[in-house]
Amino acid sequence: MTFRVPVLLSSSSVFPEPTAAAFEMAATVGYDGVEVMVWTDAVSQDAGALEGLSKHYDVPVLSVHAPCLLVTQRVWSPDPWERLSRAAQLAETLGAPTVVVHPPFTWQRDYARNFAAGLAKIQARHPDTAFAIENMYPVRMAGRTFVPYVPGWDPTEAGYDAYTLDISHCAASRTDSLEMADRMGSALKHVHLGDGTGEGRDEHLVPGRGNQPCAELLRSLSTRGFRGSVALEVSTRKVTSRDVRVQDLRESLEFARRHLAPAETTTPAITRA
Repeated sequence: MTFRVPVLLSSSSVFPEPTAAAFEMAATVGYDGVEVMVWTDAVSQDAGALEGLSKHYDVPVLSVHAPCLLVTQRVWSPDPWERLSRAAQLAETLGAPTVVVHPPFTWQRDYARNFAAGLAKIQARHPDTAFAIENMYPVRMAGRTFVPYVPGWDPTEAGYDAYTLDISHCAASRTDSLEMADRMGSALKHVHLGDGTGEGRDEHLVPGRGNQPCAELLRSLSTRGFRGSVALEVSTRKVTSRDVRVQDLRESLEFARRHLAPAETTTPAITRA
């Protein structure tokens, strides 16, 4: 039987609208599920509220993005281990197989020092959850470049059991996303789909509006034995109306399905002994 890669809508893609709007728009447009970005919106932190939205709109939560952003450093707790544990519990409650995790910030010294060992302990408590570490990018400000992550922005240099490949972040780091996927290998479990121009900043453009190999990356997933999900993570915060936002999300879904489709129709199912 041929595996069909589910295409999810990240709740970050509807910002500044709230988490609830992501479920509504995912259902309206026809996404296979939602990735919940846990942030300051109380609904994004509440398993009961998310379960209610999932049932009401008949859209499952298939991944949870742990609160790793600068603006979410005090969501649930100032302790990054507590935040990661709560994200794992949320994913397990909702039946989401994937938790997206950023590498530690440089100032999170204890967290960074014990990241691999601590991650292994959480993994042992949640054996059915993939903790997919996401590739990031150097930050360029005032003519200077610095890396705010430990041991770096590229998680493949440290090595983890599962990865999230973010195409927009590849653009920001001026990295070839196909080469990044090669380095991640069979540990690639999740993809954040968003385009970029390679100008050294994180743009999260609608796929096809930048110059990244988004289509090629999606088409390559079948040959990589990929059995994860693809989450649309684009910025729509500057659009002029809800209608334009929905139009962007529809265009993005059509792009994803169009370039994932060859894997569904021309590649035979992989059988394993």
